[in-house]
Order: sequence, then structure tokens, then C-alpha cells
Amino acid sequence: MTIGLPEAQWFKSSHSGPANECVEVAWLDDGQVGVRDSKCPDGPALVFDARAWSAFVTSV
Repeated sequence: MTIGLPEAQWFKSSHSGPANECVEVAWLDDGQVGVRDSKCPDGPALVFDARAWSAFVTSV
């Protein structure tokens, strides 16, 4: 699902470079995970349930 999440608390990996070009993640109140492009913080975000996010992180 793609939505905007203006109240989410976004963070990015400590491994991200100084160019600030990476994805940002937010843990959402309902147990879901938001993901957005750090270069477009006002743009849409993808939302995944916890199980899908866990599977993604494990496979990466």
C-alpha cells in the first residue's frame, strides 16, 4: 500500500552515506512498517505488515 505518513518518526541506517540517498523506515503504531525515499520525504511511503518486512530484511 502506498500512503503519506506525516506523523511517523522516520530513521535511516547508520550505514547510509553523507549524500543522504537511501530509504527511511518508520515503525507505525499498528505494528506495520513504513518505507520511503529519503530524497523525497514529502512523497508517498510504502507500508508493509511486520511479517512481510521481516521476510524482506531476512532475505537482504
